[in-house]
Amino acid sequence: MLTTRAVAAVAMLVAGPAMAQSQLSIATGGTGGVYYPMGGGLAEVVNRHVEGLDATAEVTGASVENMGLIATGDADLAIALADTVEQAYSGTGRFDGQQLPMIRAVGSLYANLVQIVTPAGSDIESIADFEGARVSVGAPGSGTEVNAQSLLEANGMSFDDFSAQRLNFNETADAIANGDIDAGFWSVGAPTSSILNLATVNDVRMISLSEEEIAAAQEAEPVFTALTLPADTYEGVSEDVSTIGVPNVLVVSSEMDADTVYEITKAMYENIDELRAVHPAAEETTVEFSMSATPVPLHEGAIRYYEEVGADIPDDLRE
Repeated sequence: MLTTRAVAAVAMLVAGPAMAQSQLSIATGGTGGVYYPMGGGLAEVVNRHVEGLDATAEVTGASVENMGLIATGDADLAIALADTVEQAYSGTGRFDGQQLPMIRAVGSLYANLVQIVTPAGSDIESIADFEGARVSVGAPGSGTEVNAQSLLEANGMSFDDFSAQRLNFNETADAIANGDIDAGFWSVGAPTSSILNLATVNDVRMISLSEEEIAAAQEAEPVFTALTLPADTYEGVSEDVSTIGVPNVLVVSSEMDADTVYEITKAMYENIDELRAVHPAAEETTVEFSMSATPVPLHEGAIRYYEEVGADIPDDLRE
């Protein structure tokens, strides 16, 4: 008589081997931002709706690091700020002399807002007041660091003008709460958990940018767009906040299989309600937003999906 284990083994032989699951790594950011929950939500969508893929969201240092992970093949998909993606593709800015021509887009997900937080009792009223202060400019290699540097340099300032602390979102929130820094930058979708938690137990203010500061930033970096953080997004912030924003792009390597990219793109858009249930930033994740906000050419697999749904694909998004 066959044992239970033997019966199971025979059944497996009759049925044939199970389909192997291809592992898919999605590079995101820190746990205190939006990249990680968005990446996790996308992984769940892929796992539910794309046969043969097993996707996992990975915590990373965000945009700049993520481009390197795509280039080396250590990540299959990545979320990154549009200016970082464009610099990586063209070999400019932070990627001067390190062009990554394999970078391709699946589409754009939502826009980051540059959010500058300071304690409610702080003397800092504008970025001009940073001189001599202690300011977190984001984690090393993050899109926040890139955006902060671009904004400040466009307005005649640099990290040398103050004590620049390179902290991630949760560390920045903790440092503000503990009085260890005077202000901090976030470049992230709104609302974001780290600021929500900070504002719940601490009195904080958001620093608005002037029209002149926004115009200077846009002249230096055309990818910046003027945006408003609505009043009451965070507890105690009762007025609209004028700032700038940058789209976030879902990126792959040009070497990824076109059928796989097509299936991922299709699953994302056709099950977008599942992603929106994870984070409200996905309300911006539309075909139209991708056509207007994506800074580098689309992967051929993504183009196949966009053509299927009748999207008007700009010439510069085709290779």
